[in-house]
Amino acid sequence: MPDPLLLDDLLLSRAAIDRAAHLRADSRWQEVRRGDGETRVLWVAGGAAQVADLDGEVRLVFSSAADLPPEVDLSFLGLDPLGRAYYCAHLPDSVDAPLPADWRSLREVGRSLSDMDAGLLVTAVALDNWRSATRRCGKCGGDLIPSNAGWSLHCVVDAVDHFPRTEPAVIVLVRDGEDRALLGRHVNWPPGLVSTFAGFVEAGESAEAAVRRELTEETGVLIDDHPDAVRYLGSQPWPFPASLMLGYHAWAKDTTIKVDETEIAEANWYSRDELRAACAAGEIKLPSAISISRRLIERWYGQELPATWSW
Repeated sequence: MPDPLLLDDLLLSRAAIDRAAHLRADSRWQEVRRGDGETRVLWVAGGAAQVADLDGEVRLVFSSAADLPPEVDLSFLGLDPLGRAYYCAHLPDSVDAPLPADWRSLREVGRSLSDMDAGLLVTAVALDNWRSATRRCGKCGGDLIPSNAGWSLHCVVDAVDHFPRTEPAVIVLVRDGEDRALLGRHVNWPPGLVSTFAGFVEAGESAEAAVRRELTEETGVLIDDHPDAVRYLGSQPWPFPASLMLGYHAWAKDTTIKVDETEIAEANWYSRDELRAACAAGEIKLPSAISISRRLIERWYGQELPATWSW
């Protein structure tokens, strides 16, 4: 049976499309679908796409693939339940003009999108960010050309294929013996903005070890040695630019706070009553509902928190 305590409703983890990875290398199938008037194309740039408000519902705006010239660079996203193909189109690197007013970032509209649209935009943004960051072959510096329906970049010099990178990162809400939650403010954030603690998994390191290391490095707080003191709860793609966030709750054995002042400016323990009072008074703001951090906090708190408490 699925564990009811796991986070299975994370906003950016929703996906209602079949990625149909086996079709990426089928050049004939791809050619036919690119000329099909039913095939939909989502334009993406800088983590944003065009959206429309239809009867109070935010929806992505698509083009027809048949209307696009063949030189437009597309990446295959998958098939919907009706068998309709979806692609994303990458704006040329030379386009530096501001995006139109009806374009919105994934951070802005992710919560409002349907499962289908959310999954499409997360994947499109992830691929677009990878393409923007991968300009040359990391082995020889040679030119790269898209292949595998946009899911790899092929080096024309040494025939090496490069694939999208995903960087694992941990994010944790720490609880003490009084069931208080530890929240902190990054040095680059203005006063009042707080969140849980996160960091990248280092080479040769497990995710659980990264939870313990990052928390102690940033706050001085030690996590209990008990094997169940670090509990995995769920994951969420975070394509800003290429992370997979692994969410945890952990229990502390030493609650003494000594922030590093390099990444974390301040940290504090909050009871549920203290958190509610501080948020209601506007003294602190919590992460938005699109983030796994918000869900970790809400899981500890015991219920969904007001949107007005978000930053």
